[in-house]
Amino acid sequence: MRGYSGCLAVRLWDKSFAAGSEQARCTLHIRSASVLKTLISGRDIIALVEDYLAGRIELEGDLESLFDASLHFEKLSLRPAEKLHLLQLALQLPGSLLHLSLSGSRSANNRSAISRHYDVGNAFYHLWLDPEMVYSCAYFADDDQSLACAQQDKLDYLCRKLQLEPGQLLLDIGCGWGGLACWAARHYGVSVHGITLSMQQWHFANEKIRWEGLSDRVKIELRDYRELEGEACYDRVVSVGMFEHIGVANFPTYFSRIRQLLRPGGVFVNHGITNDKRWEKSPTTRFINHYIFPDGELTRISDVLDAMEQARFEVVDVEGLRRHYAMTLRHWVKALELRAAKAKDSVGEATYRLWRLYMSGCAHYFDEGSLGIYQVVGVRQQDRHYHQPLRRDYLYHPQKALDARE
Repeated sequence: MRGYSGCLAVRLWDKSFAAGSEQARCTLHIRSASVLKTLISGRDIIALVEDYLAGRIELEGDLESLFDASLHFEKLSLRPAEKLHLLQLALQLPGSLLHLSLSGSRSANNRSAISRHYDVGNAFYHLWLDPEMVYSCAYFADDDQSLACAQQDKLDYLCRKLQLEPGQLLLDIGCGWGGLACWAARHYGVSVHGITLSMQQWHFANEKIRWEGLSDRVKIELRDYRELEGEACYDRVVSVGMFEHIGVANFPTYFSRIRQLLRPGGVFVNHGITNDKRWEKSPTTRFINHYIFPDGELTRISDVLDAMEQARFEVVDVEGLRRHYAMTLRHWVKALELRAAKAKDSVGEATYRLWRLYMSGCAHYFDEGSLGIYQVVGVRQQDRHYHQPLRRDYLYHPQKALDARE
């Protein structure tokens, strides 16, 4: 921490500060010498997280500020003699070395991988998501808009990008808890076929459909997108927050199958997270794959667009919503912290700590710019049945665009 002057403080087991002070925005409290001994000798991100989840390390204050220190450590360069000296000092600390042999496993977009993240429990997600249970980036008008309103605006914005009209059939791949499917059916008069691999999402979505009286227009199934049958079956296809599970190697299968399912004149919207360096091996990617998304893999938006074009899509619209996701995550973290006691009762202390850390880190990296999120609109290449509006009035002034068409 020599030379560090940021907003993170480090407090040791004897209450002394290795960096910062009581006034810091975020404090990392190392509660025993053996923790530091293990970290210095092993330098293992999994051991670090396990110490935090077990309470051997505490994080107090604004967790997003923790990640501001990453730049200091990225620039830190120690000579071999300094590293050896630090190791010698660490080995003199009291306590035993804790060797944790935990290895993150990557699976190929299957039900167990999805279940690990989404089947934590509907009650847990209900504590901090909006009433529509939308677990993806909201669409804010300004800093003062509520999360609930911003999520409704996002759902409506997606429907306008899809250019939905009554009587159409919409496929929602990775439909979550059914928020978009029900919104589209209720407000745009379309029929919706939603698919998910999460049992708990499937149960919740079907209850929502029955409660809202939409059983004649919305059907949700437990199904993999690769199991969908038929050709040119759907007028519209949408995928929100699911594409991160696909894996870059599976992009050709994913986009080609969607194109096969899309009717002439149809529209496809892909809403997904990207990053600026592809999914390089790093402590961060190891953390994500071990604890959050076992099958998660991100790549650059240019790779996504190239894969869509290789699958014979014409890309007609691309919009980045990075700042919106940083705002969304801060709403989620705040709501989770306000309901900390209920969250811990629901899923336990360790899961509460993990989600608080994960979402705070994501907010930082969306704000910083290494994470991005894009809505990409595609149509079949050389599709004479598709008529692209000349202007974007249908997105921002939908009534004006409707009047013009009429």
